[in-house]
Amino acid sequence: MGIKLFNLKLIVTAFAAIVTFSLPVAAQDSPQVLLEKLKTAPEAEAAGIERQLSNEWSKSGSPAMDLLLKRGRDALAKDDTQAAIEHFTALTDHAPDFAEGWHMRATAYFRSGLYGPALDDLQRALALNPDNFNAIFGLGVMFQEFDDLSRAAQAFRAVLALHPHHENAKSALEQLKRSGIGRTL
Repeated sequence: MGIKLFNLKLIVTAFAAIVTFSLPVAAQDSPQVLLEKLKTAPEAEAAGIERQLSNEWSKSGSPAMDLLLKRGRDALAKDDTQAAIEHFTALTDHAPDFAEGWHMRATAYFRSGLYGPALDDLQRALALNPDNFNAIFGLGVMFQEFDDLSRAAQAFRAVLALHPHHENAKSALEQLKRSGIGRTL
C-alpha cells in the first residue's frame, strides 16, 4: 500500500511539473509595443521601457553574435576602440541584418575619429531599424560635429518624437535653440 501511495505522489508531482513548464511564459512586449508605450510613458517609467527596448534590440538570435556584441561593448567601456571595432566588424560580417551591430560599430568608429565609416554604419543601422532613437541621436551628434546644425536639430527632434524623455536629445536641442537653431520666429 505504501509503494502505491508513493507512486501516486510521484505521478501527481510529475504531472504538476509538466503542466507548470508547458504553460506559456508571459509574453514580453515587442519592440513596436514598447515604442508606443515609450511615446506616452510618464518620465518615471521611460527609463525602464528604454532598457527593455535596448535589451530587445540587443538580441541577435545567436548566442555567438550576442557574445561578440558584449565583447565589443566591454571594449568600448574600457575605451579600447580598436578592439571594439574588431568585435563589431566580426559581428556585422556574420550577422549583417543585425542593426545593433552596425550601430555599435558606428559608435566605435566615431570615438576613433573615423567619421566616414561611422556615418556609413549609422545609415545601415537605421535602414535596418529606423526606430533606434540612440542611432538617430548619434546621427545628430555627427551633424553637430560637421556644423550642420539644422540637420542636427532635425535629428534630435526625431529622437524626441520616438522617446520624449531622451535627456541627451533634449539637452542637445536646447543648446541648439540657445544658439538660434530650431527656434520658430
